[in-house]
Amino acid sequence: MTDERMTRFWITLDQGVQFVIDSLGRMQGGELFVPKIPSMKVTDLAQAIAPDCEIEVVGIRPGEKLHESMITEDDARHTVECEDYYIIQPQFPWWKSKNKAAFKRLPDNFRYTSDTNTQWLTIEELRKLVEQI
Repeated sequence: MTDERMTRFWITLDQGVQFVIDSLGRMQGGELFVPKIPSMKVTDLAQAIAPDCEIEVVGIRPGEKLHESMITEDDARHTVECEDYYIIQPQFPWWKSKNKAAFKRLPDNFRYTSDTNTQWLTIEELRKLVEQI
């Protein structure tokens, strides 16, 4: 393992495919749709896969990130929140949302990253997900 602090988002292939299909029906054109999905600690994933293995920390590699970022603070200024996803709206002056009233604006300094997520998978949940693969 490169760093014990590492976190990642988790989405199954089936969930990803369904999200794309659902997003196609919602889109106007130009938006980026970001699913609200759980995070996991990489140490928890290792524990779920091989609970009895010894973990060797080898150090972070060049270019590797500790945490994933799906919405940066800069993008959040143009992002709206829906029940189970976010929409990063285009910044073109001619682009207008058809459903503005249905969307919730995000607070200043919002960011959606795997380490600040409110949804986390447990080791047991990860174990069950890995067994399905």
